[in-house]
Amino acid sequence: MKAVILAGGLGTRLSEETQSKPKPMVEIGGRPILWHIMSHYAQHGLNEFVVALGYKGSFIKK
Repeated sequence: MKAVILAGGLGTRLSEETQSKPKPMVEIGGRPILWHIMSHYAQHGLNEFVVALGYKGSFIKK
């Protein structure tokens, strides 16, 4: 099953962290927020992801 993850926001409420990287790549516990989201969904059987990128999307692709 596929999951769509919206990851294109500016992250203005996390402005201290998002000046150099996009919100989905801000680390919590040593791993990016996006990793935590994907891991949570994977535990529930979702194993394919479509990540809708916007702000600094090329940073996330790397």
